[in-house]
Amino acid sequence: MPRSHANTRQSTQSNQVLRRFRVVFNAVRTHFKQIEKQVGLGGAQVWALSVIRDQPGIGTGELARCMDVHQSTASNLVRALQHKELIRMDKDTHDKRHVHLYTTPAALELLARVPGPLEGVLPAALELLSPQTLERLDQDLAELITLLKADETAGQLRLAQLY
Repeated sequence: MPRSHANTRQSTQSNQVLRRFRVVFNAVRTHFKQIEKQVGLGGAQVWALSVIRDQPGIGTGELARCMDVHQSTASNLVRALQHKELIRMDKDTHDKRHVHLYTTPAALELLARVPGPLEGVLPAALELLSPQTLERLDQDLAELITLLKADETAGQLRLAQLY
């Protein structure tokens, strides 16, 4: 059965959008791979280090909020960074359950070698979009997510976890 002109145009537009998604995901993946190759850390770990460097004494909960990830994800990042001796944790003097995070000199040396942007290319690019463009993009992606019947809790995953 021959396709109508409208169906062909729709298919062509769908293919173009799909190609654009591929370009975006490839840019993100390439940046993460470049960081890992250059400094031996994943993109999320580098981002966490940069947040801790920029906000000395930050807690794990605040780190999670800054990175827009789940608390357990931030805790796993902190554990990995501490294991690599890139951060130190000081217990809060009033509440021993809370810790304050600080970068070590080794972390500062590592961050100086990282090809930017430290938070990743996608978050950095989104910050450059106008509020109107972000609003449109948010609405359009929400519609796409609904059609996909996607699990919206996946929005808390680090992009590096998706590859």
